[in-house]
Amino acid sequence: MEKIVEIKNISMNYHTLERETLALKNLSFEVYKGEIVVIVGPSGCGKSTILSIISGLLKPSSGKIIVNGEPVSGTNKSIGYMFQKDHLFEWRNILNNVLIGLEIQDKLNEDTKARTEKLLEIYGLGEFKDHYPRQLSGGMRQRVALIRTLAIQPELLLLDEPFSALDYQTRLAVGDDIGRILKKEKKTAIMVTHDIAEAMSSKRQTNLWNKK
Repeated sequence: MEKIVEIKNISMNYHTLERETLALKNLSFEVYKGEIVVIVGPSGCGKSTILSIISGLLKPSSGKIIVNGEPVSGTNKSIGYMFQKDHLFEWRNILNNVLIGLEIQDKLNEDTKARTEKLLEIYGLGEFKDHYPRQLSGGMRQRVALIRTLAIQPELLLLDEPFSALDYQTRLAVGDDIGRILKKEKKTAIMVTHDIAEAMSSKRQTNLWNKK
């Protein structure tokens, strides 16, 4: 099976004028193509730091990160990042929101637009493409955020507690929904969460509760 991500003995220290804080210590794991890996742990244990390091937004204090066989040395267009909040632009309709990544990467054309509109149709948002974010429920907004990430056709998706802003029942329902979408699209994904129920549907977990 093809290896997408290799994390080798990653450590991360945050420095302030007053002190040094150890966020990660000698963390190693691998992610293979098609896997949905969930990292579970309490707030402040370093979950989001892991995603920031994999995406190239942060440089670790020590260790090595390899994505698609190449050492991470900065941000990578093949990685899609879905944050805790949907960050939809209220003045743009749903279609224009999901196209924004393609615009930024200068990949917007008739073919990519048609493929993105098809994603909206497949996942139940086609009839809402001319609506604005304020007209959608929280769960629908998160699906829009995911489709915006999928539109750039990333090889790897990073999801940073993407359901935390939703109420508990909606969170579980949307979590199942998005899990099905990721599997249908055959995407490789790493998600972090503090909610064990969200993690139960994944194939594999990396548990950080016992981080020293």
